[in-house]
Amino acid sequence: MGDLVRLEVDDDVAVIHLDNPPANAIDLALGLALQDAIRTADAAASVGAIVLSGGPRIFAAGADVRAMATWGPEEVRPSVDALGDACDLLETIDTVSIAAINGYALGGGMELALSCDLRYAAADATLGQPEVKLGVIPGAGGTQRLVRLVGPGRTRELVYTGRFVPAEEALSLGLVERVLAPDQVLSVAIRDARDFATGPRQALAAAKAAIRAAVETPGANGVQAEREAFLALFGTADQREGMAAFLEKREPRFGA
Repeated sequence: MGDLVRLEVDDDVAVIHLDNPPANAIDLALGLALQDAIRTADAAASVGAIVLSGGPRIFAAGADVRAMATWGPEEVRPSVDALGDACDLLETIDTVSIAAINGYALGGGMELALSCDLRYAAADATLGQPEVKLGVIPGAGGTQRLVRLVGPGRTRELVYTGRFVPAEEALSLGLVERVLAPDQVLSVAIRDARDFATGPRQALAAAKAAIRAAVETPGANGVQAEREAFLALFGTADQREGMAAFLEKREPRFGA
């Protein structure tokens, strides 16, 4: 992971900090370090949830434009592949993830946030996909994930204009799930992540997979994927404990 990404594990929650000042620009090295951190966190038996965090004023401000301004397609491919693969990992791993967004989440930074299961934004945060203003478009899944969240029409408006979206509007559009005071974003994200981590991990992983199926294979295929995931939970520790607790009128002790 090196110096670009810091991974800290505390009470079953892995916090992945982007640490590439001043703007947390996303280059090849950072993309690869992110992949390493995500895989490490997901593979750790003690980790039940992930929080992705940037700096207090900039979550991540996208690619290093100065470096890539004169590149051609094959020169830029490794960097966008590295970021895209990190985004895909966040989306497909069993572990639930929360993006804790302070400041600017732009371009590749926005794409990273979109790849998390949930997004918590500071009241003064700003989100956007401004790539069109640089003569390009999002390349790490931004258009695809935006369509899933806000629909094609709103995605066109956001991507065609490249405009910046303040936190409250992001909440109303469905780009983020919560807006919090700037000094509370990370702590609340970690608190909620801890609730997931100490909850029914097998059921949460199944829910994540079923919801992804609804997005990727809607209709009958998605419904069938949900049903099979539901059935597969019977006989698991989560199902046995959850239903026993219900019948005994007590709080469940998942993972105990």
